[in-house]
Amino acid sequence: MGIEVFKKHLRERRAVKIIAGINNYDLKNVAQVCKAAQMGHASAVDISADINVYKTARKNTKLPVFVSSIHPFELLEAAKWGADAIEIGNFDALYKEGRSFTSEEVYDIVLETMGLLNNYDVFTCVTIPGNIEISEQIGLARKLEILGVDLIQTEGLKKDTESSNPSAHLVSYAEATIANTLELMKHTALPIMSASGITAQTAPLAFASGASAVGVGSAVNKLSSEVEMAATVMAIVGSISHRNSLNREIIRTERELSLR
Repeated sequence: MGIEVFKKHLRERRAVKIIAGINNYDLKNVAQVCKAAQMGHASAVDISADINVYKTARKNTKLPVFVSSIHPFELLEAAKWGADAIEIGNFDALYKEGRSFTSEEVYDIVLETMGLLNNYDVFTCVTIPGNIEISEQIGLARKLEILGVDLIQTEGLKKDTESSNPSAHLVSYAEATIANTLELMKHTALPIMSASGITAQTAPLAFASGASAVGVGSAVNKLSSEVEMAATVMAIVGSISHRNSLNREIIRTERELSLR
């Protein structure tokens, strides 16, 4: 299927990327996530930069495969394997390990990575850290656009403590990533993917806020069975399709009224 499928969905502002996790090396879980993503009609999957994880993903889905890392040489290896896209970021999981990233650090990683990938035609996505000020996020997005990055991904704010209410935790993250999407779209022509806390309930809000894609991680990869995962992916994709159908109906009605 290749990256062209994802690009098409991106242009149509309905792309859904299912994230297995930047530090997820559980091959059984990765296989389940990849199968579920395909069964649920997602646009792509996102995995860690590990050759065994990559092989597992390729065996279990025909969807485009993003490989995520913060290490340029790992991303170079991913390009050599034949990854459809490389992702510099998906920082959420790393925050839990006590990591944090400045705009300068991310820019330097991107600069080095793109230098290494000079001979590879590979789709490039970069996550804008959600824990930096919005003015810095905007500045970074502008510099990434100049570098020729294909897509930027927003995320929610870093949390020091987990909420005792999982649903409230996801909504809080979704609100933050959607707010960042709204601001960034005003200052860059790059397509934006909203990630962090995205569910079937919040995905339509992300697209309404200007996103061209959503990235979905824990809402899928933390589930206990492949069936649950597939059903969740299908619900997210379905919520976007429903939104698009409503938009088309609104446009049709407006046109009919204008002709009267």
